[in-house]
Amino acid sequence: MSLPSSSSSSSHLTRSFLLSLLFTSIVASAFSDNEEAQIHHFQQYLRIRTAHPDPDYTAAASFLLSLAHFIGLQTLTLQFAPNKPLLLLTWPGSDPSLPSILLNSHIDSVPAEPDKWIHPPFSATRDPDTGRIYARGAQDDKCIAIQYLEAIRSLKRSGFSPLRSVHISLVPDEEIGGADGFEKLAQSEEFRKLNVGLVLDEGQASPSDEFRVFYADRSPWRLFVKATGSPGHGSRMYDGTAIEKLMVCAEAIARFRDSQFDMVKAGISPASEVISINPVYMKSGTPSPSGFVMNVQPSEAEMGFDLRLPPTVDPEQLKERINKEWVPSFKNMSYTLLQKGPIKDCNGKLLITLTNESNPWWPVFEKAVISSGKKLAKPEILSSTTDARFMREMGIPTFGFSPMANTPILLHDHNEFLKDEVFVKGIKVYESIISALSSFNLASSV
Repeated sequence: MSLPSSSSSSSHLTRSFLLSLLFTSIVASAFSDNEEAQIHHFQQYLRIRTAHPDPDYTAAASFLLSLAHFIGLQTLTLQFAPNKPLLLLTWPGSDPSLPSILLNSHIDSVPAEPDKWIHPPFSATRDPDTGRIYARGAQDDKCIAIQYLEAIRSLKRSGFSPLRSVHISLVPDEEIGGADGFEKLAQSEEFRKLNVGLVLDEGQASPSDEFRVFYADRSPWRLFVKATGSPGHGSRMYDGTAIEKLMVCAEAIARFRDSQFDMVKAGISPASEVISINPVYMKSGTPSPSGFVMNVQPSEAEMGFDLRLPPTVDPEQLKERINKEWVPSFKNMSYTLLQKGPIKDCNGKLLITLTNESNPWWPVFEKAVISSGKKLAKPEILSSTTDARFMREMGIPTFGFSPMANTPILLHDHNEFLKDEVFVKGIKVYESIISALSSFNLASSV
């Protein structure tokens, strides 16, 4: 292939540069200066590395507090564990005796594998062609923290004054269970003083043009199965080996998993309303300097499973299945089943938030979303688990909601992104929601 001449190359570069300037001006005109500032704040937050196992909570807290002070919010920093700041930001209402609105978001994020990303996961690169902002935490869930703050900033600038106080909680450790984050906050005197009447927490993206809203989370459980048997030479064929027993258990669990998954594939039940069980590790074998001893059948084998139960499932029925079908004791196997969260609220009721007229908050929330020009999908159970379970345990109505329509679900995935347009529109949605909920003249008995 021949190279272009020097003059031809120069002319081509000039045209490319002019086109680039023209394109840049077109892109810039798509957003106002205020919206560009909002996007910039989002990118700044995303660039702070709050991924486990070593999240930089200090830098994140400093940045978030600076935004809160600029907006004029009251701030309180709590630490229930060393180096894990938890921020409470408050916009006082004209009648602070009324139950307040709490907007929750977690600061931490899961790890990322940089070599699997098209852009560095903490660069918050904004693709000029697509508007996609690539970063770990873009969807889960740094977006909503900035959207909360920017929505309040816009409302304050418009002269709006809330009837009820509006609080924002920015918490650590959600991705590792929340034990030093919202769980501690929920047990604290500081939380009691907030007098919370309704909570909004994180949701998930929606591939359609309808926003998703979640009224419950599935409960996380952990199943550890251990099998023992006689060791033997790798060449022998005999009954009762540890790994053989574990394989029988795994096959029984796989059949159950298939039966649950088949209901999802057939459209009988959504994924969040069935029991999910997935193997997450296997441990066995006799180590050697080069790996494992290949001519010895081990005497012990262990396997771990991630279990998620919808709030409508009776855990006792699951335990009966484990004892009879998956890990029968006569097979010389044992198991440990760990419950990783509450399954009933403080009043002994299911951990769900009603999404009908019997919950006075629901029609206000629903109308606010619709009045912003958006649509809500049918309320659903979240497949995973969030801090919302701690609030529902206390009997506080809690909706999981992240305004991300026409967006692929990429939480915990490679190349997690959120479009700048979707992010900015989400701020407008929160403006509608916050103004409606904080103005709702509901009796203080809620």
